[in-house]
This record gives sequence, structure tokens and C-alpha cells, in this order.
Amino acid sequence: MKQKNSRSVIGILALLVLITFAACDRNAISGSRLTLDNYNQISVGMSKAQVEKILGPASTVETKDMLIFKKTTYRYEDGKKFAMITFKNDEVDGKDSNLGR
Repeated sequence: MKQKNSRSVIGILALLVLITFAACDRNAISGSRLTLDNYNQISVGMSKAQVEKILGPASTVETKDMLIFKKTTYRYEDGKKFAMITFKNDEVDGKDSNLGR
């Protein structure tokens, strides 16, 4: 009797795990944080650390020293999706993406 109950419990647990994974967002499973919801959380004046907390590390980073200020561009890519966050002196100055298209 105990063995039959153990199998039932294991079967139920396995089913719950499968349901949990099926309900997860594809981006959560792939590890990508590049979503429209996350992108919309980025606002002018945020620090690089705040942006990285939301979107994670950038796919590429480009920094230019422009005499008066430093310009850094973070580019995030996930397949055909992308977002670019531009920093002026380490604060968000602008952003662009194709996430809403």
C-alpha cells in the first residue's frame, strides 16, 4: 500500500513541475530579460546599475568620450528583438527598441 501511495505522490509532483514549466514565460525559461514590460521600466536619469538590475548585462557596450561628457550605449539583443539604452555621464539619456513593433 505504501509503494502505491509513493507512486501517486511522485506522479502528482511530476505533474505539478510540468504545469509550472508550461506556465512560465518563454523569456524566463531562456534567461532573457528583454521584454517590453522590462524595457518600459527604464526611464531617463537611471544609473547603469539600475538598468542592469532590470535588463541584465548588455549584449554589447560602446563608450565614447565626447570632451564635455561620456556617452555609453548598451545594446540588448535576443534573436530579432533589440533595445538600445544610451547613457550620458552614466545616466540614461535615451532609449530605442523594436519590442513594441
